[in-house]
Amino acid sequence: MSYVGPDFEPPQPRRRRGPLAVALAALVPGALLGWLVYETVGGSGSDDGASGRATVRSSSPAASSTPSDDAKEPSASPKPSDTPSASAPAATGPLKGKVVVIDPGHNPGNFRHASEINRKVNIGTNSKECDTTGTSTNDGYTEAKFTLDVAHRMRTLLQEQGATVKLTQDGDRPFGPCVDERARIGNQAKADAVVSIHADGSGAGNRGFHVILPGAVHAGAADTRAIVGPSRDLGERVAGRFVAVTGSAPSNYIGDGGGLVTRKDLGGLNLSTVPKVFIECGNMRDSKDAALLTSGAWRQKAAQGISEGIVSFLRG
Repeated sequence: MSYVGPDFEPPQPRRRRGPLAVALAALVPGALLGWLVYETVGGSGSDDGASGRATVRSSSPAASSTPSDDAKEPSASPKPSDTPSASAPAATGPLKGKVVVIDPGHNPGNFRHASEINRKVNIGTNSKECDTTGTSTNDGYTEAKFTLDVAHRMRTLLQEQGATVKLTQDGDRPFGPCVDERARIGNQAKADAVVSIHADGSGAGNRGFHVILPGAVHAGAADTRAIVGPSRDLGERVAGRFVAVTGSAPSNYIGDGGGLVTRKDLGGLNLSTVPKVFIECGNMRDSKDAALLTSGAWRQKAAQGISEGIVSFLRG
């Protein structure tokens, strides 16, 4: 998502990092250690012992719940609903009994509801607009379409592991949900992990992904103190597996080359009472990142990497 929306204040400019190798070497040591252990044992899909990392088996394109043909238009949306989209009954697997909430950033219909998404909601520490429309590539591929596609792919992968998966929205409501409701959906589901999917809208030349972690906030309706630790663990594992599966490097414009950023100004994190992180999968305004984000094959890798990080976190 762009850093000009209601749930994102513009960060202070940061010094550009050095070569790619420096950025990769700077990634969270624990996450990359897990990656190295994974590669050593050959990605068998079993628990990797000390690192606790497990593999999510990738579905074939035909098995994915979202078409991989980027030119294909999505089917008609279901009747609008104000309830989160629930998964089908979970299969038997290592994550049976676990609940994962996937939060596809923005809603494809937000742009038609300017007054509704511009209304202020309480995010604990202060008030911000309900939501934004999100960003897009220079060719018009929207963040909302990207996030929903990745969410569908993740849902398939995680259900195969036995998890119960819920989406905060599935294109099945006219707009939203607002940022406070997004947090509430994860809380009410008593989710074991929540990941909010986004893509950034920064300047050309700014590339790479970053994972956003909740800072310690205790003010108004916000109290993240209990989830800061587990959310960092979740974020480190997601970052490590995202690098390993996609080959993408951490952001070269935010996060000091480490791929992790802590924020205290996001309602979706401030109001969460369960482990939660955001991931900006790349920069839609950079032509090289945009080529990845608009590729169905790469989106499958992104979904795979994020899902593997979730599995690793839930299996401990």
